[in-house]
Amino acid sequence: MFYPNDRGLSRKHIKEQCEASLKRLGVDYVDIYFCHRYDDQTPVEETLRALDDLQAEGKILYAAVSEWSAAQIADAVGIGASLRLRPLISNQPIYNMFERYIEREVMPVSMAAGLGQIVFSPLAQGILTGKYKPNQQLPSDSRAANRAVNHVINSYLQEDVLLCVEELGQVAERLGIQLSQLALAWVLRQPGVSSALIGASHPQQIEENVKAVDIALQQDTLDEIDRILQKVAGFAPLR
Repeated sequence: MFYPNDRGLSRKHIKEQCEASLKRLGVDYVDIYFCHRYDDQTPVEETLRALDDLQAEGKILYAAVSEWSAAQIADAVGIGASLRLRPLISNQPIYNMFERYIEREVMPVSMAAGLGQIVFSPLAQGILTGKYKPNQQLPSDSRAANRAVNHVINSYLQEDVLLCVEELGQVAERLGIQLSQLALAWVLRQPGVSSALIGASHPQQIEENVKAVDIALQQDTLDEIDRILQKVAGFAPLR
């Protein structure tokens, strides 16, 4: 049997999935509830009202979106304001040194509307850790070597990208920090970025990566990073 509302960002699906999440987590509420991917089959007003109801019920503290375009964010913000609903607080896009498309429209629109960016993949699937070297075999225990999950990271495994990563590693070494810390510090330094989501294979990686919060990159370093990134085919800083 097909249930047309048991999907996407319909009121029914949002409320049922929120209840299911709370039950699985064993909590009464979540801090931020993200609507991942835009649903063009459901009116935005329906989605926003459902989120507002969940906030009124105390089941979520804040509502946010994930991977929405600038136009979709602007539309939702405008509709929410006209209905006097609680505002969205964040967008969750992919963002790293090599993936900067959000700088063109998403960031400016979000900043104007008061939404911060909680970005994912700040280390570009691990490319910006320096573990992958040009003209060398992939580490056997790496994501790139796992055919079941390497379809995304393969787009980064190009010679110009890996040579660029080597140069970025030299910048990090000169600053006395790890390449991953440089990449995270760069992301956190960008206007409109509130936080970055990172993964880890073991606790030590988390301990090292969180140190990026305290790293202040000077403008000359940021300019040098952009000069290095320009060597990647098709890359152009958008600011």
